Amino acid sequence: MILDSFRLDGRVALVTGGNRGLGLGCVTALAEAGAEVAVLGRSGAAGAALHVPCDLATATPSDLSAAVRTVLDELGRLDILVNNAGIIRRDDATAVTTADWDDVLTVDLNAVWHLSQAAGRVMLDRPGGGKIINIASMLSFQGGIRVPAYAAAKHAVVGLTKALANEWAAHGVNVNAVAPGYMATDNTSALRDDQARATAILDRIPAARWGTPADLAGAVVFLASDAAAYIHGTVLPVDGGWLAR
Repeated sequence: MILDSFRLDGRVALVTGGNRGLGLGCVTALAEAGAEVAVLGRSGAAGAALHVPCDLATATPSDLSAAVRTVLDELGRLDILVNNAGIIRRDDATAVTTADWDDVLTVDLNAVWHLSQAAGRVMLDRPGGGKIINIASMLSFQGGIRVPAYAAAKHAVVGLTKALANEWAAHGVNVNAVAPGYMATDNTSALRDDQARATAILDRIPAARWGTPADLAGAVVFLASDAAAYIHGTVLPVDGGWLAR
């Protein structure tokens, strides 16, 4: 049955930043589809089978490799990695500090690379491969306003997704990305508090509403499942039609 190919029973997923917002939505969806879910971050999440304490802002590549090893030791395997955690710093480009630039790139790009590399070593070394899902952004396609580091990181995440897909697809490892549109999360609170910006954004969304973490659930479960076995290196917008305008 086709619906069986969407089930994740017996699989183990690792989600970064899974304690709130889009990450928590991913944790909930993967668990409902049957997976055991580990959450990597400073705090755990309801519905998770394991919390892997880690601060991506300060974690070294060795720390992230050790986090993957913890999942293997505690849950026995790793089938799915969702690189969700991200931060954003807003300022005029001429005023962005080196510290802010480095902080955003560390969490939004470097951690994605190091965790993908560590997970890839596991997935490539066993039958069945695995699934890596990177959370990109509308700013993987556009430049945004007053968020140069975030836009640079999210563009790079798409490039990394395609590069890893090219190298690992033949070995049964699917690497794809989901690009959320304008979602009602902590990262967009400043936009939603700015009435003029919030109105301009909403006016452009064909669906006529901001997205929610639940809107991401189907895309993430799909890409994590056997139903997406022949999908490699794609970026799936979940944007209420934003890019169609």
